[in-house]
Amino acid sequence: MNTQLIECVPNFSEGQDLAIIRQITNEIEKVEGVRLLDSDPGKATNRTVVTFVGTPDAVIEAAFLAIKKASELIDMSKHKGEHPRMGATDVCPLIPVANITMEETAAYAKKLGKRVGEELGIPVYLYEAAQEKEARKNLSIIRAGEYEGFFKKIKLPEWMPDFGPAEMPAKTGATVIGARDFLVAYNVNLNTTSVRRANAVAFDIREAGRKVKNAAGVEVVQPGTLKAVKAIGWYIQEYGIAQVSINLTNINITPMHLAFDECVKSAAARGMRVTGSELVGLIPLKSMLDAGKYFLSRQQRSTGVSEEELIRIAVKSLGLDELTPFDPEKKIIEYLLKDTGQNKLVSMNLRAFANETAAESPAPGGGSVSAYMGALGISLATMVANLSSHKKGWDDRWEEFSKYAEKGQQLKDELLNLVDADTMAFNRIMESFSLPKSTEEEKRLRTQAIQVATKNAIEVPLRVMQRSVESMEIISAMVKEGNPNSVSDAGVGALAARSAALGAYLNVKINCSGLNDTDAKSNYLEKAETLKKQAVEKEQAILEAVEATIK
Repeated sequence: MNTQLIECVPNFSEGQDLAIIRQITNEIEKVEGVRLLDSDPGKATNRTVVTFVGTPDAVIEAAFLAIKKASELIDMSKHKGEHPRMGATDVCPLIPVANITMEETAAYAKKLGKRVGEELGIPVYLYEAAQEKEARKNLSIIRAGEYEGFFKKIKLPEWMPDFGPAEMPAKTGATVIGARDFLVAYNVNLNTTSVRRANAVAFDIREAGRKVKNAAGVEVVQPGTLKAVKAIGWYIQEYGIAQVSINLTNINITPMHLAFDECVKSAAARGMRVTGSELVGLIPLKSMLDAGKYFLSRQQRSTGVSEEELIRIAVKSLGLDELTPFDPEKKIIEYLLKDTGQNKLVSMNLRAFANETAAESPAPGGGSVSAYMGALGISLATMVANLSSHKKGWDDRWEEFSKYAEKGQQLKDELLNLVDADTMAFNRIMESFSLPKSTEEEKRLRTQAIQVATKNAIEVPLRVMQRSVESMEIISAMVKEGNPNSVSDAGVGALAARSAALGAYLNVKINCSGLNDTDAKSNYLEKAETLKKQAVEKEQAILEAVEATIK
C-alpha cells in the first residue's frame, strides 16, 4: 500500500526500426520491480516514446540500461525526423506516481544523470524540478539548436552540461534528464498539409504565443489562449496531414478536451477543420472520464453513465481513433497497472457467476451475493435518473438528474468492488487458519493473523451495508422525483438494496463470532444493527411511495 512508484517516459530517437526499439525495451523488462506499460513508435518523427513504472531504484536501473543500449544502437549522425531532438535518448523524465514527492523524484533524476554522464560519457542536462538554474529548467530552451547546433552550443560556458563531458559525441548526442509532473503528448489532426497553417493554430493556443509588432512597431509577445501548453505545427507524411503537436504540461490547468476545442476554434477561424486527434503514450483515467463528461454536458446529457461509456464518448468526440485504433486497455495508465486478480468475480458473465456461486466451494458466498444485489439496486435507480435526465419536456432538469446518476455510478462501482473484496476477505481467513502452529511463536502469529483477517471480513460486509443504505437515498429521490413510468424499477431497486443490507448484516454477525476483541465486536454489531434498522425503514417508506404513484 505504501510502495513508492515512479513513472519514466524516455524518448528514443528511433521510430522506424522495430528491432532496435525491442532491444531497448528488453533492457527495461529484465529489471525486477519495473513494468513496461507502453512503447509508441512514430515513423515520421523517427522517435519512440516508452513508458514504464516501478520502484525508484528499479526505475533508475532500467532507465540507465535503456539509455546505454540506445547509445550502442542509435547513430545520431544519421538521424532524421520531424520532432526536435538532440540525442539517442533525447529526453528521460521521471514522474512521481505514488507515495513519493517531487523533491525525492528530482533527487533520483540527479542520481541517474550523474551515472549516465560518468559511466557512459554522455553529456547530461537536468530540467524541470531536477534543475536548480531557472534559465535551464525548460526543455525547449535546452534543446534549442538541436543535435546539429549542439557541437558549438556545448562549448559555451553557460551551456556546460550538468554531468558528463563538455564535448558533443557525434554518435549518441546529449541527453536531458529531469523530474516533472505528468505530461500528455497529444496531436490534433487538421484537414490541411500546410505546416504554416498548423503552426498558426499552435501559436494561437500555446502559452508562449507568438511575437508580433505593436502599434509603435516594437516586437512584443502575444500570449496564446491556453496555460501550461506547448505546441508546434508539423506535417506527418505517414498520414498525409498536418498536425498541431501539443504537450500538455499540467492537465489540471489545461485538460486534453479543452486543448482540442481551442484547436477547433482556431482552425475554423482560419478556414480549416479539426478531423480528429492522436494520443502519444499514456493518459490518466481521470483525463478520459473528464473529457467524456465535458462532451456529454455540452449536449445537456447525463454524465452519470458508466466508466466505459464515458471513455467511448471521449474517444469519439476527440476523434482519437481516426488514425489508428484506440485501445483503452493499452492507453490508460490505471488499466495497465490494475491487477486482474482483484476483480475476478465481477469480470464473469451472469451465468458464470451463478455457476461459481452454486459450486461446492464456500466462496463466493452470501457476502459477495449481497454486494452484487446492492450494485443491482443502485443500478436501477441510476437508470431512472438517466431516463429522467433525457425525458422530453424535462430539459431544464437534466443537470439535477445527472448528479443523481453520477452518485449512483460511484456507489455501483464501489459495491461491485466489494463483490470480490468479500471473497478475498474469506480466503484470507482460510489462509490464516492454515498457518503453522508447531511452536508458541507460530501459534501467536497464527492467532494474530486470524484476528486481523477476521476484522477485515467484518468491515467488508459492513461497507456493503453502509453503501446499500446510502443508495436508498437516491432510490427514494427517483421514486418521488424521477420519471413516473419507471417508478416500479426504482421500487425493485429498494428491494435489492434492503436485501443487500440484510444479507451483509448476517455476514457481519457470523464473522463477529470469531473476533476476540470484545470492544471492537460490540462496536461492529452496534453499527450493523443501526444500518439494518435504517434499511428496513427506508425500504418500507419507498415501497409505500411506489404503491401510491402506481395507484
